[in-house]
Amino acid sequence: MDWYALFVETGKEDLVRRMIHKFFDETAIRAIVPKRKLQEKRQGQTFEVCKTMFPGYVLLNTRMGVKTYYDLKQIPRYYRLLNKYYYHDIYKRKKKNNSEDHQNDYLFSKINNEEISLILQLIDNKEMIDYSYIYTENARVTVCEGPLKGKEGMIKKIDKRKKRARIFLQFMGNEMSLDVGIKVLEPLEIRIK
Repeated sequence: MDWYALFVETGKEDLVRRMIHKFFDETAIRAIVPKRKLQEKRQGQTFEVCKTMFPGYVLLNTRMGVKTYYDLKQIPRYYRLLNKYYYHDIYKRKKKNNSEDHQNDYLFSKINNEEISLILQLIDNKEMIDYSYIYTENARVTVCEGPLKGKEGMIKKIDKRKKRARIFLQFMGNEMSLDVGIKVLEPLEIRIK
């Protein structure tokens, strides 16, 4: 089974995921909406919020075929299945390979295995990127605990005041920047842990 990105109405990702689980067997299609925990300040108070990692997208793990594609189109708030090919690319490739497996490869773009494996490593079983506990010393970032542990190279910027780290991910061939929540540890807390 491969991973695909379903483009849906922004803000309705959880609704679409629930509808997919309602209409399809969970062994046939696994739908996830990755989220991230962040801290936000409003009117002087700090709140913990959960934001969608990729607004407007639901990630699907399935064996995509024409029947599955048309069944998915019946889901409310569905816009389209992401595809990186254009019509003229498909037409040229159809002439070379006429088998249905090759045609499905051109109609439905899979998410690259390296891209999706990194996303799956970052999220937990609740489809959430939790806080990473970091320590900075002389502009060097060390992740002590959390989903970014061992992935310090992904971190491009740290904002200690907002308690966020900016990371870059590849998604469908494009580089995307995301802010994820962090907890900054003081030197005394490092010794205790």
